[in-house]
Amino acid sequence: MDIQRLEDKIRGRLSNFPAKTRRVAEYILGNSPEIAFHSISETAEKLSVSRAQLVRVARMLGFDGYADLKNTLKKKLLNQVIPSSSDTVPEDDTDILTELCRLEHANIDETCRNITLHHEDVERFCVSARTSDAIYCMGWGISSMPAEWLYTRFAELGLKSVLMRRGSLSLLEQARSIGENDMLIVCELPSYVIEVNEAAGQIASRGTRIAAITDSPAAPVCAHASMHFYVSDNTPVFGSSLIGSMFAVHVLTSTLAGYMGSEGQRALEEQKEGLNDGRIYYPSYGLRY
Repeated sequence: MDIQRLEDKIRGRLSNFPAKTRRVAEYILGNSPEIAFHSISETAEKLSVSRAQLVRVARMLGFDGYADLKNTLKKKLLNQVIPSSSDTVPEDDTDILTELCRLEHANIDETCRNITLHHEDVERFCVSARTSDAIYCMGWGISSMPAEWLYTRFAELGLKSVLMRRGSLSLLEQARSIGENDMLIVCELPSYVIEVNEAAGQIASRGTRIAAITDSPAAPVCAHASMHFYVSDNTPVFGSSLIGSMFAVHVLTSTLAGYMGSEGQRALEEQKEGLNDGRIYYPSYGLRY
């Protein structure tokens, strides 16, 4: 069973699972690398379930046991990077480089497919960004990187934006200032953060429009969002790849710039003029913005 078939199978049965089984299945759905490379004890502790419960869920999904599920995911994930072998890493570094580039290209392709399937959400995103009093961009850890780029892009388009990430104030404390006429965009890649979800829930309770940029419908923050943009983040190292999420930020904000028409064009022209400020930048020619 490949990973896509496993995920489709879980999604198809998710609503019929008991609460504890559902929690395990949702974790498998959104955290294949963790399941593949963490021990059964680590996963059981993380989910606050018994190891026996993990074995039962694996068998319910058609595997001989948890070890079978774990080994299947590990081989499939490794094969994404090195298709010719699931068990060994080639000695030729050029082959590894080629396969890593192929995997990142696949992340972009999959993210592009996901976004183009949700035209309505893209349109809602543009309308919400254009009509909100302020746009709040929230992320934690590596997810703060696409959130910061969102914040930068909105500022370049002349839209009021606020970057939310943990600093002197917690996210829950920062959430207090967000109102009904604002917009929140949450960037959330695994591992999912409890405080991010709680802050999003608090904000959603006020009727604030929320967009989620995440890797899976199983991400907890999806329950609070009315706009969903799913990105591919497959990578054998560093937890999650940022290529898909950064690509999504570029596509969404570029579409927004077009939606804004002459107003967006004026903002970008002003931004371009700033790049000609000799007090800051060396002279450049042929710049486009």
